[in-house]
Amino acid sequence: MTVSYTLKVANCRFGGFSKLLFRWKGSIYKLLYKEFIVFMVLYAVLSLVYRRLLTEEQKRLYTKVAQYCNRSTDLIPMSFVLGFYVTLIINRWWAQYTSIPLPDQLMCVISSNVHGKDERGRILRRTLIRYANLSAVLILRSISTRVLKRFPTMDHVVEAGFMTQDEHKKFESLHSDFNKYWIPCVWFTNLAAQARRDGRIRDDVALRLLMDELNLYRAKCSMLFHYDWISIPLVYTQVVTIAVYSFFAFCLIGRQFLEPLEPGQEGDLDMYVPLSTLLQFFFYAGWLKVAEQIINPFGEDDDDFETNKLIDRNLQVSLLSVDDMYQNLPPAVKDKYWNESTAQPPYTMATASETLKPSFLGSTFDMCMCEDAEQNQMVEASPSVPCIQTPRLSRFFAAASPAVSIKNFSRGSRARSHVWHPQTDGGFPSPYPKRSEDPELVARIKEEEMEDEASQASEPTTPGSHLGHTRLPEASETQNKELLLIQVKAPSSESIGADGPEAWEP
Repeated sequence: MTVSYTLKVANCRFGGFSKLLFRWKGSIYKLLYKEFIVFMVLYAVLSLVYRRLLTEEQKRLYTKVAQYCNRSTDLIPMSFVLGFYVTLIINRWWAQYTSIPLPDQLMCVISSNVHGKDERGRILRRTLIRYANLSAVLILRSISTRVLKRFPTMDHVVEAGFMTQDEHKKFESLHSDFNKYWIPCVWFTNLAAQARRDGRIRDDVALRLLMDELNLYRAKCSMLFHYDWISIPLVYTQVVTIAVYSFFAFCLIGRQFLEPLEPGQEGDLDMYVPLSTLLQFFFYAGWLKVAEQIINPFGEDDDDFETNKLIDRNLQVSLLSVDDMYQNLPPAVKDKYWNESTAQPPYTMATASETLKPSFLGSTFDMCMCEDAEQNQMVEASPSVPCIQTPRLSRFFAAASPAVSIKNFSRGSRARSHVWHPQTDGGFPSPYPKRSEDPELVARIKEEEMEDEASQASEPTTPGSHLGHTRLPEASETQNKELLLIQVKAPSSESIGADGPEAWEP
């Protein structure tokens, strides 16, 4: 039976988990106490042999062997091997639980789409859901020891009411070398098709919905079968087991109390009970036992799945929904909040304090916005608006803007780069409104522009010679201080088709 302690940890309080340490059923003590006793007995035997039976020469030899074993324990990656293995086991354990077929969705579809209050309608609905439960029983009987002990033969399944005698004969007459858990699902599809022909299922959409839910149900049965068939590779389980056992075999020898090899040398404190080693055994060996317990959750351990309870629940709930609850509805009346625009259910005195808490409206609901009116004005995004580099970003650029290299962007014209100088009296806005112009910098920029124009005029104007051939200006120390703001106007279709070079205007 699964050990549930959810209510005990519903609220975080002082020593919350400590109360769980005194439980026995499903505890690590119950899993590990036998191995723990064996380890302590072996450790005690080796300690007595070393202290009472060995000679001085033998003790010195044993000391060297123990030191070697103690160093060897550091070479075994216990945390990595065990951690990865247990994580894999936990994920597989939960995936197997989510693969257990539950008839809840299927029974709702049957109850709403297979019509008829007469005896034939009841038989159809009950038979369909019984076939689904029979398929789950057959697959759980194949993988769970608890279910197999409950239904050791097919006669027990018939006696339990999951299958009739005629269905049993038909089931046994179908010979197959493989598991036949899928046969009730095929019976389900044929019976649903017959119900559609008889008008019990009124349209093909309802039949398709019924088939889709059955396929999901059957897929979970198949997934359980494959989880049971395909285990975690045996070599990985062997590696983890050997790693743990060899680690503590070295600990039995290497963690013993040792007398110093040289006379007068200070030795370690003689701890008759190795607390740190025992705790290490408790953690690592307990980790391995956890993986051993949940690697197959369909057994009879304390924390294994309660498959027999699931079978009882599924059959009872599904038959109730498709038979007693079919069109058995309470009267539809006006609800309590019919005349209220905002429904507010009442609270008890124990929970009334929750009404004082404001509702969560989003993480940015209480964010403080900038009070500057200019920052909150709406601006239309347009490609014609020049891009301005912020002063803070300009310090990361060591040379002039790479936009200068797009001078000869046009296919049919030679375009010039336009350098915009920071000005505060109009025109292009300056990113440094409080900084005065540097005359030396302005003169240097104009000089380089004149040199570029002179070099371009001296080049031969052969067709296509200007494409992709532009000399990048060298960055001087003065240019490293200021970021050149450059605007390049994209060429129009007319300029691309023109034969002669045309200068671009900003």
